Amino acid sequence: MGEVPPPDRYLQIGEAAERAQLTQRTLRYYEEKGLLKSPTRMDGGFRLYSAEDMERVERIRELKDLLGFSLAEIKEMLEAEDVRLQIKAGWRTDADAAEKAAQIRRAREVTLHQMEMIDQKMERMAAMRKVLADRVKKHDEMLARWAEASGEPAPAARS
Repeated sequence: MGEVPPPDRYLQIGEAAERAQLTQRTLRYYEEKGLLKSPTRMDGGFRLYSAEDMERVERIRELKDLLGFSLAEIKEMLEAEDVRLQIKAGWRTDADAAEKAAQIRRAREVTLHQMEMIDQKMERMAAMRKVLADRVKKHDEMLARWAEASGEPAPAARS
């Protein structure tokens, strides 16, 4: 995947798109759909992407490419991550125990929600794989019958 710029350097949209291996249109679309926050802008309105923006783009790509999440699912996952980061940023060591426990419970809830989304995706993938494995088994059985009837060697079965 693409490189993340140093924390003190901003990338213009063309360079950001190139590093992320996306199009400029895709970056603007992610912004339009709320997956990316509106980036900092230069005089003249040119978008500038920070290291944090590029890390978020990488996270979007990971959720999309690795897990096959839709943009709506990606937005939901990122919003949950934002809640967790807000809790972390607002963490006060001087807060009372009840406040700390409430923050931890909220962070736990959003993390569990993220896990549920991944579990649902994995269940659907496992179901699809089972259908395909059953199909391969039927093909293997048909080939074995054909080999037996024709005197040909049976092909190696695969599961």
